[in-house]
Amino acid sequence: MLNKLSFKMNIRAYALIIAFLLIVVIFTILTNGDFLTSRNITNLVRQMTVIGVLAVGMTLVIISGNIDLSVGSLLGLTGGIAAILQVWFGWNTFWVILATIAAGILIGLWQGWWVAYRGIPAFIVTLAGMMIFRGILLGISGGQTIAPLEPSFMAVGQSYLPYSIGYVLTIIFIAGIVVLKFRSRQKSKALDLRMNTPFVDYGKVLASSAFALILVYYLSRYQGIPMPLLILTFVAMLFVFFLNNTAFGRHLYSIGGNHEAALLSGINIKRNILIVFMLMGALSAIAGIILTSRLNAATIGAGEMYELDAIAAVVIGGTSLMGGTGTVIGSLLGALIMTSIDNGMSMLNVQTFWQNIVKGLILILAVWLDISSKKQ
Repeated sequence: MLNKLSFKMNIRAYALIIAFLLIVVIFTILTNGDFLTSRNITNLVRQMTVIGVLAVGMTLVIISGNIDLSVGSLLGLTGGIAAILQVWFGWNTFWVILATIAAGILIGLWQGWWVAYRGIPAFIVTLAGMMIFRGILLGISGGQTIAPLEPSFMAVGQSYLPYSIGYVLTIIFIAGIVVLKFRSRQKSKALDLRMNTPFVDYGKVLASSAFALILVYYLSRYQGIPMPLLILTFVAMLFVFFLNNTAFGRHLYSIGGNHEAALLSGINIKRNILIVFMLMGALSAIAGIILTSRLNAATIGAGEMYELDAIAAVVIGGTSLMGGTGTVIGSLLGALIMTSIDNGMSMLNVQTFWQNIVKGLILILAVWLDISSKKQ
């Protein structure tokens, strides 16, 4: 059963990669090569980082068998809090970031308490949160745009790493995944577990390394690695580790996969669900900081409909809405696909309503594929 599930996940991953490559080829042809220019790749990466951070948190939420419809409004609210603290109260950037993330965690704690300890469905709690947080933002900001921010805050979303540092970090990243894969294989061998052939495992490492080097090369031809991409990479690696190598990650998969079995096995379901929503709140705040920094302003419309983009990215990336299945890497690939479609259609001057229609159809197709695979 596990081998069959692993096979399906691998097929899904390969299908996503092929779909992404087709999207790149199609838009490159339609834009006469402009889609693959270093400047556009940089813009695409910067655009996907906000949705990518939200998608990481949404992956945890959906794996646990829940949903969060409030992340877009929470992103807007925390971005507004950051701008208010700095522009109106003159706080230092460090304390602004710290306070904003703390606010996100507290709001996540509040929502998680209703879901975990009061038994209200996450759909209802977060739907209410979506309206409440947007209303609070409107109230505390007075409906006005809050700007400008200090250069140190703007650097979070607008600065770039020098290309030399970018290459050094990429080499460290590649060395890290090689070491992790080697240790993983050694551990599996010691436990006499079934393993892929070295060709398959190290082939994946080689492909990931090649993608990282090509991406850094393109980014370095423009201005370097955007700081938001570095933040997203760190966040993604952190939560990949949590999901794959900690009891917390194993418990999340168990809770989403079979709630009753998880309860009978002694897993503290309420505490784990509470932690998931706190993490989602923290990641929404980080996304809010990145977006506010990039725009150099906080607006009442910031983050609108971002929750749907995040959910779509997660589902497209292979996370089941029924819970118990999903990966952070798949969700990031889903976010990259969604952002690439947005970026490509914008370059072709496709009207906004068509972009929404296409993304909606892709989401329906992804959910249909998920349900079909479950029935089989």
